[in-house]
Amino acid sequence: MRLSDCHNIDDFRKLAKARLPWPVFDYIDGAADDELTKARNTSAFDNVDLVPDVLAGVGKIDTSCTIMGRKSALPLMLSPTALQRAFHRDGERAVALAAEKFGLWFGISSLATHSIEEIAGLTSGPKLFQLYVHKDKGLNASMIERCQESGFDALALTVDTIVSGKRERCLRSVFTTPPRFSASSLWSYATRPYWTLNYIFSPKFRLPNLDGHVQEGTGKAVSIQDYFNTMLDTNMDWDTAARIRQDWGGTFCLKGVMSAADGRRAVEIGADAIMISNHGGRQLDGSRAPFDQLQEIVDAVGGEIEIICDGGVRRGTHVLKSLAMGATAASGGRLYLYALAAAGQEGVERALAILQDEIERGMRLMGVTNVQELTRDRLRWR
Repeated sequence: MRLSDCHNIDDFRKLAKARLPWPVFDYIDGAADDELTKARNTSAFDNVDLVPDVLAGVGKIDTSCTIMGRKSALPLMLSPTALQRAFHRDGERAVALAAEKFGLWFGISSLATHSIEEIAGLTSGPKLFQLYVHKDKGLNASMIERCQESGFDALALTVDTIVSGKRERCLRSVFTTPPRFSASSLWSYATRPYWTLNYIFSPKFRLPNLDGHVQEGTGKAVSIQDYFNTMLDTNMDWDTAARIRQDWGGTFCLKGVMSAADGRRAVEIGADAIMISNHGGRQLDGSRAPFDQLQEIVDAVGGEIEIICDGGVRRGTHVLKSLAMGATAASGGRLYLYALAAAGQEGVERALAILQDEIERGMRLMGVTNVQELTRDRLRWR
C-alpha cells in the first residue's frame, strides 16, 4: 500500500499499521480498557442524519470560520498529541507546517518532542499549547512563561488526566517514552527497518518542554501510564484552573469537558472555549462520546463560550454534523497522526486535503454556502 492509495482516514491507519512497529502503532491506535468509548467517538456521528437542500446556488462557498479569535480556513482543528517523533522523525514540525499550509489551528502537547520555541519559530499560523498540570509548580510556570514569550495564541488546560486510563495495549507491549526494544517486540522493530533506522540515527528522543525539571520521558524511559500517575497533580480543581487562566492572561481553553455543568463552570471562570473531549477514549472507558454530549452542552452554554467537538472525527461530514449541532469547530488527533506515521508531512497534507475536499463537497451537497448556514434544523436523529 502506498500513500497514493490513501483516500480516507482509515486508509492512512492501514498504512501506518504496516509501517510502524506494533508497540508504536498500538500507542496511537489504542485506548482504555475495552476501547468501547473510542469506538463510540466515531460511531456517534452515525446516530444523526444530514438533511440537504437543493438548488441553492453553491458555485462559491466559504468554508472559513473564526476560532478563538483567529481565522481558520476550515472549521477543523488539529488537536495536541504527545510523542510525535515516536511516530515519524519530523514529529510536530511536520504537523505545524502542514497546518500552516492549510490555514488551520494546531496544538502541541506538554509532552511534545519539539520545543515550544522551535514550533513558534516555525509557523505564524494559530497555535495552541496543551498544558498538563504537574506536581512540579515550577515546571507549570515555566511552560506558561515560555508560551507567553513565544507568542502562542491560546492555552488549553487538559482536565481529564488526573490519573491515567488503563491502556491495555500499551501494558502488553511495554511501550515507553522514549521507545525501547523489548524481547516480545524485537521482531516487529526488526521488520520495520525504515522506522527503526530513523529512530536510531535521528537526534536523541527527548521531551524538551520538560527540560530542567524532570528526566522522565527524556533521559529516563517511562510508560505514559506511570508518568500520568506519578507526575501529574491529582489535586487540580476549579480554583487551579482559574489560577492558570489568570497566570496565562490570554485566550484560555479547557480540554476534556464532558458535562453541561462543567461547561457552565468554565464560563464562570472566564474560559474562552471548551473542548468536549474524552481524550480519544484513552481515559474513562464507558463514557459518552463528545458528539453525543454536544447538544446538551450547546443548549446549556452555547453563545457564551466557544465549543469545540474533539474526538472521533474521520470524515468531513462529521465536521458538518458538529457545526450543525452547534459547535464552533471540530477537532481530532488520530485523523492526522495516522497520516504522520504513514508518510510524515506529505501524509498529513494529503489527509488534510482529503478532509478539505469532503467538507467542501459536503457543504455543496447540503446546499449551504457558508458554515453559519449549518444549523440544527438540518439534522435528524435516527
